Amino acid sequence: MRLRNIPGADEIVSNSSFCIQQPEENKGMWAQFLGNSYPIHIEIGMGKGRFLMDLAAQNPKINYLGIERYTSVLLRAVQKMELLPLPNLHFLCADAAMLPNLFAEGEVDCIYLNFSDPWPKERHAKRRLTSPEFLNRYDQVLSPNGRIEFKTDNQALFSYSLEAIQNSPVWKLDAFTKDLHHDRIMGEGNIMTEYEEKFSSRGNPIYKLVSSRSSELG
Repeated sequence: MRLRNIPGADEIVSNSSFCIQQPEENKGMWAQFLGNSYPIHIEIGMGKGRFLMDLAAQNPKINYLGIERYTSVLLRAVQKMELLPLPNLHFLCADAAMLPNLFAEGEVDCIYLNFSDPWPKERHAKRRLTSPEFLNRYDQVLSPNGRIEFKTDNQALFSYSLEAIQNSPVWKLDAFTKDLHHDRIMGEGNIMTEYEEKFSSRGNPIYKLVSSRSSELG
């Protein structure tokens, strides 16, 4: 599906105080930029921002950074923040492939991947956010005890993601479920995204996994 371009989105995002311009300049210095030493959690492909806004409101002592590549999507999150600003939430208009250019080693404590593009064609597999290529990028920025949390309604992408982590020499599966909303343990405290609410209302099961580095490392 072609993303609809919204006139003026580029300018609004560029001028928004909620969006960090030139984020690569903060690499290794995010604590100084944010003005505190709270943990940093990021969402890659944050969409319209509901998930992070709910998390930020609940956890004022965690810094949340939402990464979204498309200004036409990020614009919606900016508009929401204008109505309900949150001091511990900021946005970055950036490509996830550039993650190691944005954060230093160990600077991120948690990465959220919610309803990512499945890139179903095999020739596009490297673009999947749970591909070995992206898992390597996460390894470059996550803290030693950092974790990845991934949710999707796409069964094929979830199976691919499970296999990618199980075959990784770096990562291990901490937990997973193939029906999050009916899983008493993993579903506790779950915060839904806009997509999650839409997909689950259609009866689609929601898949989730949590991953961290293998204890055999180091």
